Amino acid sequence: MRINKLDEISGDEIIPGFIGKFIHGKEMSLAFWNVKKNSTVPVHNHHQEQCLYVKKGVFELTINSKKKILKENELIIIKSNEEHSGTALTDCELIDVFAPTREDYKNK
Repeated sequence: MRINKLDEISGDEIIPGFIGKFIHGKEMSLAFWNVKKNSTVPVHNHHQEQCLYVKKGVFELTINSKKKILKENELIIIKSNEEHSGTALTDCELIDVFAPTREDYKNK
């Protein structure tokens, strides 16, 4: 068992304006995001289920063409293979949980 300190994990800009720090288990991935206002993640999908939690700020999430505004302390589940996108309406701190593991984030 290993204890990690978030401030000791290096962050990577995965897409413009989205700086992510990642922890991976055997069956899940945890992502901590610092997102600049007006930064956008384009429409995409993935086989992992995703839980998105807004720790700080306001984030507009679109799932299957339906817009939702998420504010601090709100969270939402995104089902496997659902098309989704999002825009930071303010500077944001977000936390994502993915299951199973996001293999594409393992080398970040």
